Amino acid sequence: MSFDKLGETLAASAVFSALGLVVFGIAFFLMVKLAPFSIRKEIEEDQNTALGIIMGAVILGVALIISAAIHG
Repeated sequence: MSFDKLGETLAASAVFSALGLVVFGIAFFLMVKLAPFSIRKEIEEDQNTALGIIMGAVILGVALIISAAIHG
């Protein structure tokens, strides 16, 4: 990679990172709002490990989808 395209590459990376974070935030917000129970209460107070694992898997899945969409 030459230095003449470095600025363009950095700008594109910043835009795609910001777009990915926005989509990820919207997906997480929807998961919290659509759940029929309080996710925070279940994980923090009730120590629901299974829900924590499921939420982590969903977050990883959304992140992989966003990454694949950005990468092409």
